Amino acid sequence: MASDPGTFDLTQLDAVRVYSLPMRTRFRGVTVRQGVLLNGPEGWGEFCPFEDYSDADCVPWLDAALESCFLGWPTPVRETVPVNCTVPAVDPRRAHEFVANSGCHTAKVKVAEPGDPASADAERVEAVRQALGSSGAIRVDANAAWDVDTAVHRIRELDRAAGGLEYVEQPCPSVAELASVRRRVDVRVAADESIRRAEDPLRVAVAEAADVAVIKAAPLGGVRRSLEVAEACGLPCVVSSAVESSVGLAAQLALAGALPELPFACGLGTVALLDGDVVTDPLLPVDGQLPVPTHPPCPAPALVAAATPVAETQHRWLERLYRVRLASTT
Repeated sequence: MASDPGTFDLTQLDAVRVYSLPMRTRFRGVTVRQGVLLNGPEGWGEFCPFEDYSDADCVPWLDAALESCFLGWPTPVRETVPVNCTVPAVDPRRAHEFVANSGCHTAKVKVAEPGDPASADAERVEAVRQALGSSGAIRVDANAAWDVDTAVHRIRELDRAAGGLEYVEQPCPSVAELASVRRRVDVRVAADESIRRAEDPLRVAVAEAADVAVIKAAPLGGVRRSLEVAEACGLPCVVSSAVESSVGLAAQLALAGALPELPFACGLGTVALLDGDVVTDPLLPVDGQLPVPTHPPCPAPALVAAATPVAETQHRWLERLYRVRLASTT
């Protein structure tokens, strides 16, 4: 059997289904999560790159889906994965509810939402601390929104509001900026976009710029490719989702399950952000843990039918799927 997902042809798939699931809360500007479910001899995969990604940017996402369909995943080294709950840019009351209802002991809080004042971030973090109690861990994600000076100032403010941050994720866009911030703050810095959006993630030198590497199977090209990136980074890793359905999230859990070490909770409690799913048993955390699957979950036909969008949306996604496949072979 081939070991490269890029060698497989879409005509070898048993099923291709477009889905559309509303989100409970706007998340990074997204209100509806859409993608394509693919079925192959080893099970189901999910192709769901965000709308603003170019066809070239989407190639690894398709490779990851085809890996699930045709190759399956490496043998895991653990049975469960600790996960954080994800708190969108919501008001303090809702932030408290997100955490209190999650059962998780770690929370990742979105900050630096366009149009929000700095005080809103601090109030959200304070509410999360109240919900978690003193023993819980809080991390914040700025999605590369700040320059260096702003990052240093805001990180110190949020560290005080949290009573101590576990880490701050991607405060600035570039590796050089991350390194500068890291030298000036006492909070760990995590690299996310600097790795997964890099031209060659295997060659990104983040050792002096970050304390933690955030990796995602879909944008890195699959579980096996992500394990190579994790080894090349030489940093403790956190696996984070791309807000997929439970089908795609299963691959992220397979990655977390296969990492040699997993010192931090992973950002995989994101199915709760969706208003619905395509499987009968969604991958929702229980007491802050998710099981590591040995194979992808099988979508339920009735749920897939309920999540099937209008013909125009289906056509657009199928066209995108075949364009990306063409881009991957040229």
